Amino acid sequence: MTVLEQGNITIHTENIFPIIKKSLYTDHEIFLRELVSNAVDAIQKLKMVSYAGEVDGEIGEPEITIAIDKDKKTLSVSDNGIGMTADEVKKYINQVAFSSAEEFVQKYQKDADQQIIGHFGLGFYSSFMVAKNVEIDTLSYKAGATAVHWSCDGSPAFQLEDSSRTERGTTVTLTLQEEELEYIEAMRVKQLVKTYCDFMPVPIKLDGEEINQHRALWKQSPQNLTKEDYLEFYRYLYPFQEEPLLWVHLNTDYPFLLNGILYFPKLKPDVDVTKGNIKLFCNQVFVSDHCEEVIPSFLMPLRGVVDSPDIPLNVSRSALTNDRTVRRIADFIAKKVGDRLNSLYTENIDQYISSWQDVGTFVKFGSLNNDKFKKQVEDIIIFRTTYTGENNRSAGILPAESGILPAESGILPAESGEQESNSETPKVEVQSQEGDAWEDVAPNQNQTPHSSTPTPPHTTMKEYLERNKEKQENRVFYCTDEASQATYVELHKKQGLEVLFMDSFIDTHFISFLEQEYPDAKFSRVDSDLDKTLIDQDKASEIVDPKTNKTRSEVIKELFEQSINKPKVNIRTQSLKSDDPQGTPPAMVLIPEAMRRLMDMTALFQQQTAQFPEEHILVVNTAHPLIQNLVSLSQGSIVQGSGTSPSGELAKMICQHVYDLALMAQKGFDAEGMNSFVERSNQVLTRLTER
Repeated sequence: MTVLEQGNITIHTENIFPIIKKSLYTDHEIFLRELVSNAVDAIQKLKMVSYAGEVDGEIGEPEITIAIDKDKKTLSVSDNGIGMTADEVKKYINQVAFSSAEEFVQKYQKDADQQIIGHFGLGFYSSFMVAKNVEIDTLSYKAGATAVHWSCDGSPAFQLEDSSRTERGTTVTLTLQEEELEYIEAMRVKQLVKTYCDFMPVPIKLDGEEINQHRALWKQSPQNLTKEDYLEFYRYLYPFQEEPLLWVHLNTDYPFLLNGILYFPKLKPDVDVTKGNIKLFCNQVFVSDHCEEVIPSFLMPLRGVVDSPDIPLNVSRSALTNDRTVRRIADFIAKKVGDRLNSLYTENIDQYISSWQDVGTFVKFGSLNNDKFKKQVEDIIIFRTTYTGENNRSAGILPAESGILPAESGILPAESGEQESNSETPKVEVQSQEGDAWEDVAPNQNQTPHSSTPTPPHTTMKEYLERNKEKQENRVFYCTDEASQATYVELHKKQGLEVLFMDSFIDTHFISFLEQEYPDAKFSRVDSDLDKTLIDQDKASEIVDPKTNKTRSEVIKELFEQSINKPKVNIRTQSLKSDDPQGTPPAMVLIPEAMRRLMDMTALFQQQTAQFPEEHILVVNTAHPLIQNLVSLSQGSIVQGSGTSPSGELAKMICQHVYDLALMAQKGFDAEGMNSFVERSNQVLTRLTER
């Protein structure tokens, strides 16, 4: 070979960080991403010059080949792209980090639809993190070009000479260091390609096998994609997961370039809302699966892909939050998610409600953390309700405007025909101005609308307050645990008081937010106190018994105080309204709202589970037949030597049992308490069978 030149590599640092051979990137494995990215760029550049009419003949099918030689301990990446001349090698290889991407795109900017990755100007030199020697064998597309061979052992010295290569393109060969031999294992190479290069637009082959997808769904037009395309892509990214609820296809080119697909997953109770699940790409090159700076914090549990060449990847990710473009991208994503939810609420309220259990978490978390997003969604925050009137949001009761979207909305159906005649098939919709596609998925594709259990009624807070402003005087009754608070909910329902269910894990914090948004409303959990509309003024209980000189209420209160013997329990005797007293609870445990919230907050700060308070209220329902019978039972005439009657002892045991049952409704038992309850229950049953 004829040596064309020998010399030292020139390092430019005007527009890059200093290059340190062994610490260019945190992970050494990144070198393969960089080499394959360069190969893709070479192929894309060839297409661009071909479109410009500067290539003689056909350019052939694009292809990148990875080859492994375990005997020589080498790994090579080959492409059939544009290639380089000796002068170009001197300019783009010998002068470190003088990336050719910007210069090339400026020259052929009219063909800019061929994306040049270009963000990895230092990428080639990442090879030296794993290689003790790097060689380039290349032949330019230019007529009459001479193939050249470049080599470097990791020092500033290089050698450039003639090559016998006859095929257009470039091959980069790495002779690996002894401690980096994992990269000549086929499985390791496949894993890296799947991680970083899976969606690059060129087929990548290893031992003749194509090992990448090379189809980036998010780069395609939504009109050309089907529901199954989106679902298959989701299954590929997140195998063995439940189907997503809905998704939004992002697509904008102003004021920044951004493509992506974001999926709303079904959330598990143990979801970590601070952990990101969205993959960040730059021109189809995987960069990171941590998008904390790009994705608003409240959308972290979303899944999918965001791809943008405008995200400044050449700075540390810790500084991204201060970058204006990143903030604008985050705002854009939040807005598009808000638009999607508003669209679904307007056009398909049933679908919105069926997704609300999971989607509502995003909406509430976003309202707590983002004022712009809060303004977008404040009118579509809904709550399950006990109200069954005509104005609630439930299956079969849709808003009048839900049938057809107004023309000025800019939302047009992308598909017609069969989908229009089959309402259970989700539609793909495209926002015409910026090309965002919106899609949702029915929870059960085998069910037809309204053939399953009706969707529970839902309402907005504004509707709730307007509907109940006279009867409830701006009081909001809510339930946080439908099972344990069922007795309280039923009591409110029977008296015509509407109850909202706020039972998601975020609602504890969201209630405080609602109180700020609706300062005139008073929020009260159904088990915190009894509204006056639930209480009947029982005149009979106030009549004084001449024998004891006490009212019936006083007798009942004294009986329970003696029976349960807990001074910290405040016993109240009240008559609960009901047409059927037997259907009301004989006793109820209440925890005042302020006390419970203070306990919850203290437990949260101490990272402990809130304990049931010793101080609480026991409301004894004087209208219940059991309580009235207890009075008679406690006043049994037969008195034993101990000064008590058998019937009086039984009455006290039943009082304790009534209290236990009230506690159970509040989940107030620990292990010892449950054991005592079982023992007392057995004693009561035994005494009753003796009579």
